[in-house]
Amino acid sequence: MTATAGRLTALGRAELTLLLRNRTALCVALLMPGAMVVGTKSSLDQMDPDQAGMSAAEAAMTGGIGMVLILVVHLNLVSAYVARREELVLKRLRTGEVPDREILVGTALPAAGLALAQCVLLVVAGVALLHLGAPERPELLVLGVVLGIVLLTVLAAATSAVTRTVESVQITTMPMFLISMAGSGLFVPLEVMPEKVASVCELLPLTGVMTLVRAGWLGGADSGDLLGAALTTLAWTAISVFAVQRWFRWEPRR
Repeated sequence: MTATAGRLTALGRAELTLLLRNRTALCVALLMPGAMVVGTKSSLDQMDPDQAGMSAAEAAMTGGIGMVLILVVHLNLVSAYVARREELVLKRLRTGEVPDREILVGTALPAAGLALAQCVLLVVAGVALLHLGAPERPELLVLGVVLGIVLLTVLAAATSAVTRTVESVQITTMPMFLISMAGSGLFVPLEVMPEKVASVCELLPLTGVMTLVRAGWLGGADSGDLLGAALTTLAWTAISVFAVQRWFRWEPRR
């Protein structure tokens, strides 16, 4: 094991221990995505499959993957980064040999692993319990999930810069949650929106990820749409990386 891998493993193990001790964060990470899928499926039953291009079950399960990314990765990591900052953990880590990027990545490892596991469970549940088809293009599904985890990890670090306390995390993460729910096609496909609204929603942070996820599971997207989705996701990731480099706080806000 290299020195970098050893440091990341140690940081990830420590963060996992803290996550398991935080019952509120663990409950949100484990239960909320599934509850959101169950809660929205009944309303999606009224959706016209011909207009939306998918059934209610397909919309609910692919949207569930988006909810996992938002709740398990973004919300959980904003809380983690803010808590470690306010407890001076980040400041102490920086005094050692661990580079800044390894501190951020190591903190994110448990959330990323948990998100991947839950996405796999959603696919298995969709195929086994709801009788959905197996992923048409699994490589696109994996790409969408991985890009989503990377994007929302960096967005979480950027969001922590404007979050003063752990208690205010729910406020600072709410815009991302609402925008993604309403406009990124989690449970309401862009196909049912007015054309001008849909064209704007295509540029939202999580829309590209959801396009890749749906194309990977359900198929049907052309190469131009997939390329645009990937480029949009990468652009938001680059913007978020710049924001982290410019504004991320390693010490408590005064």
